[in-house]
Formats: sequence, structure tokens, C-alpha cells
Amino acid sequence: MRLFVAIDLPEEVKNGVAGLCGGLPEARWVPMEQFHLTLRFIGEVDEAGFRAIKVALAGVQAPPFPLALKGIGHFPPGRHPRVLWVGLEGSAPLLELQQEVELALVSAAIPPEERKFSPHITLARLKETPAEKVLALEQRQGEFASTPFPVTEFHLYSSTLTREGAIHTREASYPLLPEGR
Repeated sequence: MRLFVAIDLPEEVKNGVAGLCGGLPEARWVPMEQFHLTLRFIGEVDEAGFRAIKVALAGVQAPPFPLALKGIGHFPPGRHPRVLWVGLEGSAPLLELQQEVELALVSAAIPPEERKFSPHITLARLKETPAEKVLALEQRQGEFASTPFPVTEFHLYSSTLTREGAIHTREASYPLLPEGR
């Protein structure tokens, strides 16, 4: 199974993000129902690894927190953009949750992530999109911001790649609990 851990966005936030999509005919836009914040991409695991991950993630303890989206940009920086994204306002609780998820996965024998966590919502994948068009879209939409929304749980997803794009299936959900419970 190909797995990742993510936070889902409320419908009203997804609708706001969907309003940013368009204006780049060369882009492969992510369907609105697949907008999410990846806490950790895991990759391919076998059945035993899947079971170990589910158990390890159940041990993650973190309180609920507010989160807000802000800004638009692309990866990698420079002349050949590959991913168009929406950013997030700085959030210490988000970083703490991501670190707890990382520690849980390492305890389940998943190798640690070597890349720095860069929280974002992927809007589109870009192949031959001219950088000037991407920059123009970023300037038009650069003031984008969502109202804060509560994060009360995170999820383990499997991802099946098809010619039409990835199909994400929620495999497990993990509630965030107020401290002291």
C-alpha cells in the first residue's frame, strides 16, 4: 500500500481554495475533494507495516488547534515550477503534531523523513507551464487567506495511482484530544 498522513480541510475552505484554480491551461489541477495538508508521505508498505503504522499513529497525542491558509506559491523556487501550492499561517501546534506523527512512524520502523516539513496544500502539478504565467497567477491570487478553522483529527490515507490521477482512501482517523484527557 502507498500511504500518507494528512489533515482534511473543511468544505468551505476547500471551496475557497478551489476558487484559486484556473488560469493555467497547462496545469494538472488537483480535484477539490482531494485538497489536504500532508503531514507525512510514507510511501509503499506491506500489510505488516500498515498494521504497525495504524497502531503507532493511535498513540499520537496532541490537542486540537486552529489553522488558516495564507498565500500561494510554487516548488521548486526558480524558473521551472513543478507544483503550485497554497501556504499556511505559521502554527506551532501544527509543527508539534507533525513531529509527533514523525516520531510515531519511526517507532513503527518507517525511516525518518529527511526533508524539512513544508506545510502546503497542493493546487496543481506543472510540467511545461511557463514560469511567467505561474508568477502572474501568484500575483493575482497572492492575498488569498482563509478564516481559521479547527483541526480536531488527522487521517491515514492510502493512495492508488491511476491514469486519471490518484485515488485517496481514508484508512483510519485519529482524533486530537484536549490536554489532560
